[in-house]
Amino acid sequence: MKPQPAELLAELRRRGVTDTSDATLDRALYSSDASLYRVVPQAVARPRHPDELHAILDVAREYSVPVTMRGAGTSIAGNAVGPGLVVDTVRHLGRILEVDPEARTARVEPGVVHASLQRAAAPHGLRFGPDPSTHPRCTIGGMIGNNACGSRALGYGRTSDNVADLRLAWLVDDATDRLAGLVDARLAHVRTHFGRFSRQVSGYALEHLLPERGRRLDRFLVGSEGTLAVVTEATVSLVPEEPRRLTVLGYPSMAEAADAVPTLLAGGNRLVACEGLDARIVDLVRAAGRPVPALPRGAGWLFVEVAGEEPVVAAGELDRRTVDDPREAAALWRIREAGAGLAARSLARPAYPGWEDAAVPPEHLGAWLRDFERLLADHGLTTVPYGHFGDGCVHARIDFPLGDDRGRQRFRDFLLASASALRTYGGSISGEHGDGRARSELLPLMYDAESLALFSQVKRACDPDGLLNPGVLVDPAPVDADLRPARPVGSVRTALRLTHDESLGAAVHRCTGVGACVAPAAVGVMCPSYVATREERDSTRGRARVLQEALDGTLVQGLRDPAVTEALDLCLSCKGCVSDCPTGVDMATYKAEVLHQQYAGRRRPRSHYTLGRLPAWLDRTPGWARRLAGAGPVATVAKAVAGVDRRRTLPRPAPRRLARPASGPQPDVWLWADTFTDHFGPGIAAAAGALLDRAGLSARVIPEPACCALTWITTGQLDRAREIVAGTVSTLAPYVASGIPVVGLEPSCLATLRTDAAELVDPGGAAALASGVMTFAELAERLDLPLPDLAGTRVVAQPHCHHASVLGWEADERLLRRAGATVVRVPGCCGLAGNFGMERGHYEVSVAVAESALLPALRADPDAVVLADGLSCRHQLADLAGVRALHLVELLADRHPALPR
Repeated sequence: MKPQPAELLAELRRRGVTDTSDATLDRALYSSDASLYRVVPQAVARPRHPDELHAILDVAREYSVPVTMRGAGTSIAGNAVGPGLVVDTVRHLGRILEVDPEARTARVEPGVVHASLQRAAAPHGLRFGPDPSTHPRCTIGGMIGNNACGSRALGYGRTSDNVADLRLAWLVDDATDRLAGLVDARLAHVRTHFGRFSRQVSGYALEHLLPERGRRLDRFLVGSEGTLAVVTEATVSLVPEEPRRLTVLGYPSMAEAADAVPTLLAGGNRLVACEGLDARIVDLVRAAGRPVPALPRGAGWLFVEVAGEEPVVAAGELDRRTVDDPREAAALWRIREAGAGLAARSLARPAYPGWEDAAVPPEHLGAWLRDFERLLADHGLTTVPYGHFGDGCVHARIDFPLGDDRGRQRFRDFLLASASALRTYGGSISGEHGDGRARSELLPLMYDAESLALFSQVKRACDPDGLLNPGVLVDPAPVDADLRPARPVGSVRTALRLTHDESLGAAVHRCTGVGACVAPAAVGVMCPSYVATREERDSTRGRARVLQEALDGTLVQGLRDPAVTEALDLCLSCKGCVSDCPTGVDMATYKAEVLHQQYAGRRRPRSHYTLGRLPAWLDRTPGWARRLAGAGPVATVAKAVAGVDRRRTLPRPAPRRLARPASGPQPDVWLWADTFTDHFGPGIAAAAGALLDRAGLSARVIPEPACCALTWITTGQLDRAREIVAGTVSTLAPYVASGIPVVGLEPSCLATLRTDAAELVDPGGAAALASGVMTFAELAERLDLPLPDLAGTRVVAQPHCHHASVLGWEADERLLRRAGATVVRVPGCCGLAGNFGMERGHYEVSVAVAESALLPALRADPDAVVLADGLSCRHQLADLAGVRALHLVELLADRHPALPR
């Protein structure tokens, strides 16, 4: 009889496993990984010590509860979802216990993130060899589970080749002897059917138990997908870091690129990586407005990385380019690493994993790709192939029409046909991600009956009751069972247009779970709350999963469910995911829509009426009140009324607003008086005007008021926001249409016109406005404005989140460097994010976000000029660091020799 979750959790806690939960929110967060599968667990456990892993298995055995180990939740094959207890090692078991440079090894707990291990090994000139595309967030335990490989496995081997020792928690005591006996009874069969080529990852790697291979139990368990034992600690081998050089070879097609691989492998170079990339993926990056380094001619490329300086020996390419600039090489590798997410939206309809990483011996790769394309055409499907061509491994996100039963049948039929075709090439249905729920049923199409019988005997020897990751490898679930809905069960009428998606359900399903948002050290803006809390619920992926459940599933009861409120509470609406999520999730927009739905006809939180309507309150504030604002007892009362945390100061409005002359000659530049510049930073507009005047240009403030409605949007007051935005578009349209440049000075307001306006009003008018309003840096580049000499000036710059994510901060950085400044760009968010950091209940997280990058950057360079164009960022800096930050135009005006200081 299945135990009740409360009974199970009580027993776990009695055994010392205290971080456990059966809450709806946690079960929703862990119901999916990066695959197509959804299995709602009974409960979630996050062990704090390796001993707790042993306790978890003891309780599981006593209560007959299945256990599924989960690394970073980036499994593409459905290896990390299960019906019983899901065990998350990332939260607490992420310690690097030792790096031994003499032995070239590292001892780690299973939740150690790959990138963290690389950082720890780097000072010793070492690295962990395999590096999957998910290396900023995947765990060593997860890599062991799947025998992960990555781009550089060609040079450094798979995870199984780099494991030196494993400490394990078993369900049985004599499993080791049983396994040796099973292999000894079938030595000839194991020698001829396993380990035939490097990417034969499907099934159990029985070749490692052969006596001539040293009976390496540790290496055998790598790739067993958590079905045989649980890793409590791993010792892994490290390799010397060495200079590597990237050459990109261009070919007419991906199949022709694949044809060239055998020549490359035999060419005499020591290849570290040989990756295939389709031009359509690069086109998607360019279409998003992101820079792409120059690439040689072709529709398909091989990224060939070699150790040393010798030219790459290849044949048949249209063109080639050797990339000597490390920054350009890194940018190209980032595109390749984002391949899974980019490929998912590079086709006319959404593309999914399922047939994700099949591999063939490299000499057959070109022929297999052509057969694969024919199979796709026969089933009415398309894909964009890419992958580890040097190892014969092809990744493919396919546009399976999963919205109905016929589409799901097509999914099943295609997987069966592909597995059958692959067998003729001696291929493996999995080349690095494991079989999981996506391919375990297909194993009879790859292995003979004797091999399959061996797999069953291995499973019974180690896990006789079938409790470890059931439904995977042995006694598998059907490949089309437990598929996550691709479309919402019900429909929600939205207030926003959701211009990039057909519905809110389709929008939240943009999240495929690849987990770029759960990297411990964020490269861009996404996801600041996760960086601060390390809680899955505070990641973009976690929020998307809960919203998917609310719209699709039976677990979360609609958008008004408390689980939805809890998941969205710490979303800063920073829009970091817009630029940094490879699948284009826009959680800020989804949150605005959800808040609109939740509070329709209901009383809102107090801060929605105060901070959410701040521009209206500011417009009504008389002069005497402006002078009192933010001072002493008045501020205390105002914070209490507004729902502002008592530890916050209130930004004080300027004594006077911007002057708006109603008439005069046509200027050379119009300045848009957004609410925040008008009320809090009129001096910024004055500095911009002075700079333009020094350049021989006249500037005037647009006389009519025009608010972007940002505060109404972020608090989900969308009906009123639509009215405001419609008025603003109508007001500003003639100025934009005149051809005179219109400059916005507050990045959050300008970004709202660039993105949110089209969600609320006629997209045509909003698009014309979005393309006609620019930042000061964009104007300076367009007009080639003269700049002051900033040589010797060190600048620590905190780009506003919306500036970095929507507008792009590259023009600002180019301008500063052209002026001679030394620039340190702070990654991530300041932590205030408009109303978020001001509200009660958010202060601690707001400070933690600031401590992730901004405050350490200030402490590292206390004499630098601090630059922050956003009002939120400047207020956070003043509040937490006592620093007066400058807007870009203030810095330029202050250092301009012809302007008074």
